[in-house]
Amino acid sequence: MQEEKDKFDAHLENMIKTLQECQEKHSLKSCFECEMLLECETRKNYVNAVYLSMSKGAEGGFDF
Repeated sequence: MQEEKDKFDAHLENMIKTLQECQEKHSLKSCFECEMLLECETRKNYVNAVYLSMSKGAEGGFDF
């Protein structure tokens, strides 16, 4: 039985969907192909969501 997703994992799933929609909209397979890579708010939000999902909101190390 799958555990209920916590708020960090749920947010990450939403950000993955948003990122994939952006890539599809711009006909890209990866953010690395995009000229806006370093300035992209969508990607910054995704990276932040990954960090929060791994750290569960705590600063410092990750819980693997």
